[in-house]
Amino acid sequence: MTPSAPSSSTATRPDGDASAAGRHLEHPATEDIRLEEVLHALADPMRLTVVRELAAASAEVACSEVPLPVSKSTTTHHFRVLREAGVICQVYRGTSKMNGLRRADLDALFPGLLERVLAAAAAQEERLSGN
Repeated sequence: MTPSAPSSSTATRPDGDASAAGRHLEHPATEDIRLEEVLHALADPMRLTVVRELAAASAEVACSEVPLPVSKSTTTHHFRVLREAGVICQVYRGTSKMNGLRRADLDALFPGLLERVLAAAAAQEERLSGN
């Protein structure tokens, strides 16, 4: 799934439904995503791990399904930074906060950036693991 953001920066779900039990999350509109914020979000190793997990997934992923060696509040912070930068889309599904990459939006704004970052992260992991 490739979630996309709402067409405005108002607090609505990316699918346009703001009624999910009254809970919704703000996402930047595609035209408001800034390169420096995306790069800042991707520069953190924990957030890059989240992005790699989401890129490898074939569907939305709950926050709890991404294994990070940090506290729950720190994990929440990392997901919020990624969402506010426009890298990921988050929606509530029942009691779970589901996540997906905003791949189409990022590719439209910064062609090739996400794939190159993911490839570089994979190459670095291989290099550092000695394989």
